[in-house]
Amino acid sequence: MKINVSEIRVGMLLEYKDDLWQVLKTQHVKPGKGGAFAQVEMKSIKKNTKLNERFRSSETVEKASVEENSYNYLYEDDNNYFFIEPKTFEQLEIKKSIIGEKGKLLTENLNVSISFFNGSPISVELPNQIKCKIENTDVALKGQTVSSSYKPAVLVNGLNIQVPPFIESGDEIIVDTRSLEYIKKI
Repeated sequence: MKINVSEIRVGMLLEYKDDLWQVLKTQHVKPGKGGAFAQVEMKSIKKNTKLNERFRSSETVEKASVEENSYNYLYEDDNNYFFIEPKTFEQLEIKKSIIGEKGKLLTENLNVSISFFNGSPISVELPNQIKCKIENTDVALKGQTVSSSYKPAVLVNGLNIQVPPFIESGDEIIVDTRSLEYIKKI
């Protein structure tokens, strides 16, 4: 679907130069001399490269049509994660490189949203918050203030995050899946 350059928003997927690009930043500029233009920073979904492009305000670009479906996580092997579609029981395997570090947050039967472009999966969206257990963390030093200092912790799934000093090994916490940051203790 063709859209005007002024309609480009952060997070949008565009088809450009025979590739699929996710918009990271966009800025509309109207200089004192010459025509208005949009400065767009994009990241390639397939090649993982960045591109800064300048479009005149009269141009149009192709917005990618992305299909999203709900799946449940099943299990993993050395190279892939496996998901099942709850209505049709159709299994889907996705390479670990597509999901990246967030794959460690996957737990059995976790409901995720998978985006498809031309029939192939391009991204997996986890729920915004996930419950995790602390495997080990350093002991808090006396005299540290709670508000300003965080300490490193390792979750049961192997992820390293920063937590407040009052968190101890064995505690259950809520983690933000978008930024991989501590939210609260349960």
